[in-house]
Amino acid sequence: MSLTHFDASGQAHMVDVSGKDVTAREAVAEGCVMMSNEALNLAQGGAAKGDVTGVARLAGIMAAKRTSDLIPLCHPLPISKVSLDLVPDPALPGLRVSATVRTTGQTGVEMEALTAVSVACLTIYDMLKAVEKSMVITNIRLRSKSGGKSGDYEAGE
Repeated sequence: MSLTHFDASGQAHMVDVSGKDVTAREAVAEGCVMMSNEALNLAQGGAAKGDVTGVARLAGIMAAKRTSDLIPLCHPLPISKVSLDLVPDPALPGLRVSATVRTTGQTGVEMEALTAVSVACLTIYDMLKAVEKSMVITNIRLRSKSGGKSGDYEAGE
């Protein structure tokens, strides 16, 4: 299998998607921010900087819309939906972050979903770092994608 972001001479390039069909596409990504119970309580109840999960949700949405500005070979896409779920998980302890991104186009939105999760996790860290600098951002991955030539994908456990 060859890498699509390199041409025949090995030079980086943006993939030409002009010949691809326009299809409905969706990607779901996930990640976690592990933290102490004290930090988790602040994340749920409001920290000094404000509503942690609300701000992180907005940061993730904004990041998804700016993915092509951050990742050099990503296409700018007309995103039709970005949603983030931030769920406290006392078993970690921490927050589980999930992003769903949709578009109708010629290329997928996996990078947009992964970027949304990454920036939401970084925002959580930023807002809580005064209480705990040892938080761990972990397990960021693509959980599923649908649409396009390569078909559907579902991550295993």
